[in-house]
Amino acid sequence: MKSEIVDFSKIKTVHFIGIGGIGISAIARMFVLEGKSVSGSDMAESEVTEGLRETGATIFIGEDTKNIPSDCDLMIYTIAIPDTNAEMVEAKKRGISILSYPEALGIISKEKYTIAIAGTHGKTTTTAMVAKILMDAGLDPTVIVGSFMLDAEQTQNKRGSQQNTRTNFIAGKSKYLVVEGCEYRRSFLNLSPKILVITNIEADHLDYYKDIEDIKSAFAELSAKLPVDGFLLLNAHSQNLDYIVRLSKAKNGDWGVVTMPEGFKLKIPGRHNIQNARAALLVAKALGIGEALALQSLSQFTGTWRRFEHRGETKGGAIVYDDYGHHPQEIKATLQGAREMFPTQKIVVVFQPHLYSRTKDHLEGFGKCFKQADEVIMLPIYPAREVDPGDINSDMVVEGIQKNGQSAYLVSSFEEAAKKATDLVGSGDVIITLGAGETNKVADILVV
Repeated sequence: MKSEIVDFSKIKTVHFIGIGGIGISAIARMFVLEGKSVSGSDMAESEVTEGLRETGATIFIGEDTKNIPSDCDLMIYTIAIPDTNAEMVEAKKRGISILSYPEALGIISKEKYTIAIAGTHGKTTTTAMVAKILMDAGLDPTVIVGSFMLDAEQTQNKRGSQQNTRTNFIAGKSKYLVVEGCEYRRSFLNLSPKILVITNIEADHLDYYKDIEDIKSAFAELSAKLPVDGFLLLNAHSQNLDYIVRLSKAKNGDWGVVTMPEGFKLKIPGRHNIQNARAALLVAKALGIGEALALQSLSQFTGTWRRFEHRGETKGGAIVYDDYGHHPQEIKATLQGAREMFPTQKIVVVFQPHLYSRTKDHLEGFGKCFKQADEVIMLPIYPAREVDPGDINSDMVVEGIQKNGQSAYLVSSFEEAAKKATDLVGSGDVIITLGAGETNKVADILVV
């Protein structure tokens, strides 16, 4: 069913397939807060599903046609699920209105002054930074981001909101929508941005895109949706972005030339996060928010869930961080930031490759991106939506790392990874769990 003929104000009962996804769960939260009856299914329990239960959603584990309410009038699904999903097939049989998560997001975007943050890396953190600036400026934005916002948790608790847990959704009352735009399968083309930030463009999601030119074409198509009085904000000298600049009809802004005041510091480490802050500062300027207020907001930004998130300490006194990085460039940037923060400590990384296709496409990059770590512990590949093709595995990643002169170990379970990491570190050393799959479960084991 076409997304433009679904009127959310008339919807009373919604069922989600893949409700535990960090993006789609934000819309589930929104509907719960609007008083709609919300249910959903996912393949496993998680912090996301637990949080949704606390808000009032009904969560099922595993797909089953019985999960769908008898009075369901809208189904929203994650694009990662196959057409053969039992609940999807049943919804079609019953004539229930069906939308993908990107289509649902597109409906919300059309009604708002949308500030979209897109890019291969950095979009989650930049989205959360922009959201914090707008909240601190009193602009009361609606926010949808692909992680839990730690600052939003603090802000909402102060307000006495019914959302008293970490959240990926802020229910603002103004015209502004701050949203993370995902490039996978061109999902972000459903958005209607007035301000578009592009953090960077690099090769990723090559299970869908043909090559870097195909990826660039998707970003160009998104930037073409900007109105003449809109803003395209990017680093004009960054690789692969000159093409986008030439095609843009909107007002262009170059955050690459934005300078931060002498002595400015973030609470989160890494040069890549200073870049994210520059982009967020340029958004503030486009909206007429004072620079002093924006800088003050950024200096207090504490980060997001699974973005170099401090988890605690092991029994032996090692410091544990968890990060979502899953692309070689993201891993390199995260570890550079970690080394800046811990110049003399031993850094041990527990990594779980995400997707067979990504591991194969970036095998050489994975062999080189752990340079700032002292030891690497490798888990089996997290398959997510993919079936094992039989020609790629974590042992090949370990071999690539070892060829580059580093220590790397293959383990088979979270428990084994946690034990190996503990054996390799002493008090004051650092363990970083990395990956877009379930490496945060290793952090759960490590932290006392």
